[in-house]
Amino acid sequence: MTEATEPPDWMQRLAKATEQIDARAFMRVPRAPSEGVRKAAVLMLFGEDGNHGPDVLLLRRADTLGSHPGQVAFPGGASDDTDDGPVATALREAYEETGVLASGVRPLALLPELYVPVSGFVVTPVLAYWEQPSPVAPVDPAETAAVARVPVAHLADPANRFRVRHPAGYVGAAFSAPGMLVWGFTAGLINGLIALGGWEQPWDATDVRDLELALRATQ
Repeated sequence: MTEATEPPDWMQRLAKATEQIDARAFMRVPRAPSEGVRKAAVLMLFGEDGNHGPDVLLLRRADTLGSHPGQVAFPGGASDDTDDGPVATALREAYEETGVLASGVRPLALLPELYVPVSGFVVTPVLAYWEQPSPVAPVDPAETAAVARVPVAHLADPANRFRVRHPAGYVGAAFSAPGMLVWGFTAGLINGLIALGGWEQPWDATDVRDLELALRATQ
C-alpha cells in the first residue's frame, strides 16, 4: 500500500482559499427554489505534470446528448440514492465518464451548493487532488466526446481568456483550450479558482465574443 503524501503547496493554498469565500460571490448564481431541485456534484480534479505544472481534468460532452450537448464540463452529474454525499457522487460520475479511479483521488474541500437554473440542479463542486493519476478517456462515446488534462497555465494565459455572449443575452467568462471552448457554469468556476489559486494575470475582460462564432473557432 502506497503511503499518502501531502498535496503540493499550490494545491494546499487553493484548498485553503476556498474555505474563505462563498462560491456564490464569484458565480453570481440565484438562490435555489425551496422545492423541485435535484442534487448533483462535479469533481474539480487538479493534478500535476512535471512538463507543464498544475492541470485540471475536463471533458467535452457528446454532441448527441439531449442536455448541454458538446459543452465542456468538469466530470460529474446527478446524485443517486445510493451515493453517500456529494463526494461519492462526484467520484462515481468521474469514473463512469472518464475512468478516473477514486483510489488515486484525495478530496480536499466542498464549495457551497450552486443552483443552475437551466438544468434545475443544485450542484456541489468537490475540490480534489489527483495523488495517483490513472489513465483517462471517454468511457461511453455516446456521453463523452473527449477528456483532457488542461494545464492551469494555459487557462490563465491572457491570450486564452475572453467572454462570450449567449443569444439569450447571457455574458460570461470563457477559455480557449485545445479543441475546446470552456464557457458557462464550468468557466465561472474556473474563473474563480484561477483567482483563488494565485494564477490570475491581467486579461482583457472587454473582449466579448459571440458564443456561436467562438464555438466554431474551436472546431
